[in-house]
Amino acid sequence: MTAAHSHAGRSHTGRLLVATPVLTDPNFARAVVLLLDHDAEGALGVVLNRPTPVEVGSVLDGWGVLVGRPAVLFQGGPVALDSALGLAVAPGEPGTGEPLGWRRVHGAIGLVDLEAPPEVLAGELGALRIFAGYAGWAPGQLEAELSSGAWYLVDCEPGDISSPEPERLWRAVLRRQRGPLALLASYPDDPTLN
Repeated sequence: MTAAHSHAGRSHTGRLLVATPVLTDPNFARAVVLLLDHDAEGALGVVLNRPTPVEVGSVLDGWGVLVGRPAVLFQGGPVALDSALGLAVAPGEPGTGEPLGWRRVHGAIGLVDLEAPPEVLAGELGALRIFAGYAGWAPGQLEAELSSGAWYLVDCEPGDISSPEPERLWRAVLRRQRGPLALLASYPDDPTLN
């Protein structure tokens, strides 16, 4: 089994992609992406650490009071920037009654129906965050990027989607990994300055 095929056939839905220092595409430099869907058809995810200056309350009526700090829209990726996607953690075990308007993606993390009245979900959800746009990969594209060393694939923790300091998420996720990945957390922002 070659390295290129070791990712094939295994879904990474619910895991994090952490941009490696070689990934310089401005959309994804230092990005931490939560994979919401990954299968033979391709992959879809949202970038967790790109807050925008736009307040949620100014664009989505009623949702501003429900989102965590910072209460701004996040840029989920370069695709469909005019569409919003809500992610929230729902406490409780899988299999118990899921809140109306919330669909489990992985573990305690799920997608929120932003068409639903916000008050229906108000008491049900912890940690809501709203993303404009998403990141998408064609079939095989993510696997190719993984084997070329563009991303580290690591486990997500529920707190990652609602980090109060999103700009520190890249380092925080790397720092909790074992082994050489943890050392990368101290990688300089511009390696040429070293």
